Amino acid sequence: MKNTLLRTALLLLSLALCAASALAEPVLGGWVDVPHEAAELPADAQAAFDKATEGLDGARYVPVALLSTQVVAGTNYCMLCQITPVAPDAAPAWALVYICADLEGNARIANVYELYIDLHSAPAA
Repeated sequence: MKNTLLRTALLLLSLALCAASALAEPVLGGWVDVPHEAAELPADAQAAFDKATEGLDGARYVPVALLSTQVVAGTNYCMLCQITPVAPDAAPAWALVYICADLEGNARIANVYELYIDLHSAPAA
């Protein structure tokens, strides 16, 4: 139940942060929500994620969901990720990770917004 509450809270928060995607019609350069029927990332999003995180040290990023995309000179992705620092007894964290993929196949992490969620304050099921 805690996992369901956590996912729901994170998805609602991410939608609030991606407010431009609430438009009825997509706008060039605007963010577009991604349907959440599929459990896996689309191939293009997974490739961009892998490319952007291939040289990272100090933390392990695991994408949980692709939340939205933005078509620009390439594609930007907003992903919900679980981040586990590579340190003894480090607690995992949740974050919105923004990845920019250009038209030449390069990708980089543009921003990481860590989400602070207190699971102990969630109501018991």
